[in-house]
Order: sequence, then C-alpha cells, then structure tokens
Amino acid sequence: MTSTASFTIDSPIGPRTATVAYERMGAGEPILLLHGIGHHFQAWRPVTDVLAADHDVIAVDLPGFGASAPLPEGVPYDLDTVAPALGALCSTLGVERPHVAGNSLGGLLALAMGRAGLVRSVTALSPAGFWSETERRYAFGALRAMRAGAHALPLPAVERLSRSAVGRAALTGTIYARPGRRSPDAVVAETLALRGATGFDSTLAAGGSVRFTDDVPGVPVTIAWGERDRLLPRRQGVRAKHTIPGARLVRLPGCGHVPMNDDPALVARVILDTARATLPAPTVG
Repeated sequence: MTSTASFTIDSPIGPRTATVAYERMGAGEPILLLHGIGHHFQAWRPVTDVLAADHDVIAVDLPGFGASAPLPEGVPYDLDTVAPALGALCSTLGVERPHVAGNSLGGLLALAMGRAGLVRSVTALSPAGFWSETERRYAFGALRAMRAGAHALPLPAVERLSRSAVGRAALTGTIYARPGRRSPDAVVAETLALRGATGFDSTLAAGGSVRFTDDVPGVPVTIAWGERDRLLPRRQGVRAKHTIPGARLVRLPGCGHVPMNDDPALVARVILDTARATLPAPTVG
C-alpha cells in the first residue's frame, strides 16, 4: 500500500516541507530503494518481495516523480539538496542509516548519501555521474526523446502498444534489455509516470554539470552494471571503480539500464550481499 510522508528539508532558500510517496514492507534492517529519473518506486517490485523476507524495505518515489509532490518552488533538484532530504525522510520514518540501493539517478543519490555517512551500505545500479560529456549528452537526449514520446502518445495508443512484446520494446527498450518481460499494466504505468514527472526537467538541468569524483569511505559499496545497458555504457562502471577504489564492481549479464526486471534474482542477490558485508564476523569458540 502506498503511504506518504512529509518532512522538513534544508535548502538554499531556507527550510521547506517536502512530501513523498513510498511503499514499505517486511521487517529487519532497513533498505531504502531509489529509482531513476522519470521512473517510480514500482520499478523495484520485481525484487521487493525477496528483499522484504529479511529486511524492512522502503521504496520511495523521489520528489517530483511518481506520486510524490514536486519540491517547493525555488528548491533545486541537485545532489546537495536531495541527498540530505532523503536522510531527513529516513529520520521521519524512524529509520537510522539504512542500506540503500539506487538505480541511475537513484544510484547517484545513493552514493551521495554514502559519502555523507547517512547509510550503512550502498548498492548503485548503473549510477549516473560517471559519464564523459559526450555520453552525458547522448543519455540526456535519449531520456528527452522517451519523455517526448510519452507525451505524444494518447493513453489508448500506450495501452495498445503495451499488449504486444514489440510494443513494449518500443516504449521501454531504451532502459530494459528484456522489455517483453514487463507486464502491459507496468509499461502503461511507467509511461504515464514519465509523462507526469514534474521534476524531470529540473533534475536534468541540475545534472548537466554533475560528475561524481569523490570516494565513499567507511561503508561497503557495490557498483553493478548491466552488460546490455543502452543508456549509460558499462565502461562507466570502470570509471566508477577508479573513483571509489574500495567498491566491488559487478557485471549484470543480460541486463539493461534498469536491471531489476531483467534479472530480479541477480539484482536482489547483489543488494543482499552488499548489505551482509556490514555484518560483524561470527565469533568462534
């Protein structure tokens, strides 16, 4: 069931109130799940049941995406604002230093939260911010084209396309290696989420100058990249490993930019392995 939470964030224009939608399930150590630009928390549903077997799982619609309200007027959608805001959300939800897993924009935010000491571990799936300028321009162009397509297609056309594997590939093939595996309902919902994302343009504008250049010390970090990522090529994972030398770099065979649907079991295992890396070694004797 979707819930909402309101919390105070610090911004360049002073304290403001933000309200986000989220889904929470399970019990145990908390795991915060962050989606990519234009998406919504439902992108994580292929893996949430597995994670929730042993963890308190909180999947969030980022501000300005999914069912979450946009940030208050004048509040920037940049890392220095949004990453601490997610820390404030966790405090409001009674969660202290969760494990965090993020995809694309969510991966970049997860790393920023790790750098700020707000989390116990970081799993970043094809995180943004490790691109060359040419790669960034390509990715932003592809995202804008997807958004324009979502705006241009009337709902009946989206629903008709979603009912065939070819149509699902046309709508979501940029981000999934196996778009035919998405259900028609899921494809319609994520196309509408992309169309209605009030934070899309502001987030892209804020991301134009983003380069993640700092280490993330003190917490386990896994960077995982789909071998069939068409949006952010997997060579960016090598750059990420150079930036964060202590990180574990993992290949995701057969996966695209949003790997949770392409191989849910593998993605869940990568997240759980990273979370377990924080557990103390068992006492012998």
